[in-house]
Amino acid sequence: MKKIWIYVGVILIITIILPTILVKTSKFISLENKIKIKDIKKEEKEVKKEEFDGYIKVYDTRTQEVVKLSLEDYVKGVVAAEMPGEFHIEALKAQAVASRTYALHKMNKFNEGHPDHPQAPLCTGVHCQAFLSIKELEEAHSKKWVNKYWPKIEEAVEDTAGEVIYYGKEIAEPLYHSTSGGMTEDVRDVFSNDSPYLKSVSSPYEEGAPKFKDISTFKVDEFLSKLKKKYPGVNITKENLPEKVKLVERSESGRIKKVMIDGQVVSGSEIREIFNLNSTNFKIIYNPKTEMVDIETIGYGHGVGMSQWGANGMGKKGKKYKDILKHYYTGVEIKKYKKE
Repeated sequence: MKKIWIYVGVILIITIILPTILVKTSKFISLENKIKIKDIKKEEKEVKKEEFDGYIKVYDTRTQEVVKLSLEDYVKGVVAAEMPGEFHIEALKAQAVASRTYALHKMNKFNEGHPDHPQAPLCTGVHCQAFLSIKELEEAHSKKWVNKYWPKIEEAVEDTAGEVIYYGKEIAEPLYHSTSGGMTEDVRDVFSNDSPYLKSVSSPYEEGAPKFKDISTFKVDEFLSKLKKKYPGVNITKENLPEKVKLVERSESGRIKKVMIDGQVVSGSEIREIFNLNSTNFKIIYNPKTEMVDIETIGYGHGVGMSQWGANGMGKKGKKYKDILKHYYTGVEIKKYKKE
């Protein structure tokens, strides 16, 4: 009989008491509750995400303060700083859309602040996009210049208000530069990353650009000194210069990708930086009789995206700003910005 009661007790423990303890002590969550918790977390995350209210934060590199500007007022200051006010109205409109798109792209990418200026996603320097207030424009040009060109800049921005460049569903990063020299550059050959809309395209009508072609002249000793300062191990003299500096590779647009300096392969961008050249589309000419080195350059800037002087030329030829943008940015659409 005693054995029977022991047996009954064990059964009770297994079937009733133990499950009760497990239910009370476990952290078991039903599938339904899991879904509810996920929804709550999702809602909390959405609440924390700051919605775009038409204003952006910009780090002023001159005062080292963060200012809050309406996007459209910011774009006006960028267009005035980045493109000559004398340019065709369609070119200014193209610049307005490109600058607005660039700002929104950076704002989305660096919502918590740019690594180089954590206080804000954008700055007023050329590191992002140059920006000048009306007061700064008067100081840089004159009050007469502002009275003449500011209304035109306002017109360009206001006529394109809210318009942004999209590639598919994504806001594009529309890089731009002053003068391409007849052909823009594929982004892969400059910044080592690929983008389907930043491809090399023709850029006609740039001949009037002041830096379409340029020549930088150096005494051979100065030229060699600059090279040796950057590359201390090279053995280059006046006598062996033509054999020691050789072209290795050009891009499809004609820009120099690689140069060999006494057996050492370096990038065209490094040579541009050493000699402060207008672009990487250059040619080095040494005259041993005069002991002078001429570096001829074509174009001004990195060459990726929209050529501003090309846009001005297209505007003069009757092209509208959307035509200009779609020419320089392959496969894009221009649409009103939608809050994400």
